[in-house]
Amino acid sequence: MSSTASDDAGQVLVGVVVRVHGLRGEVVVEPRTDSPAERFAVGSVLQGRRPRGAAPGPLTVAGARAHSGRWLVLFEGVADRNAAEELRGVQLLLSTAALAEPEDPEEFHVHRLTGLRAELADGTAAGTVTDVVHGPGGSLLVVRRPAGHDALVPFVEAIVPTVDLDGGRVVLDPPEGLLDPQD
Repeated sequence: MSSTASDDAGQVLVGVVVRVHGLRGEVVVEPRTDSPAERFAVGSVLQGRRPRGAAPGPLTVAGARAHSGRWLVLFEGVADRNAAEELRGVQLLLSTAALAEPEDPEEFHVHRLTGLRAELADGTAAGTVTDVVHGPGGSLLVVRRPAGHDALVPFVEAIVPTVDLDGGRVVLDPPEGLLDPQD
């Protein structure tokens, strides 16, 4: 099961500019997608967003390559280190309308999972999926429990045997204690 990180307003987060690389305007992007080669392909148009302050306009990818687990990306109109420095911290977003549905039925876009009702096999409410976190060991569903705490649920078939997008739910079969509050 894999995914692409989600955002609100019909957009998905596909990467974050973390720093500048070299003198010619390349930036280092921390990908937030399972398909970085597709998302950062030459000609791709991404929206930039800053956590605070004015966001840059649309950014068109002029070049990209994988580098040490991250991506080096060059955007049209960003010709030198100074211009690239202005992009530090910018979140790169893609319209959900531009996303094709995954061909593999075991893959899902995060924006489709966020907001789904989480329930146990017997129908008991377990909470709501609020996010998907990608870690080195795999993806985790963040489930907001009715009591208000978040539970991290490994997004594997043994624990999440059913993803019913049309029904608006995921079914969980968690081991004992997984959904309990962590101290």
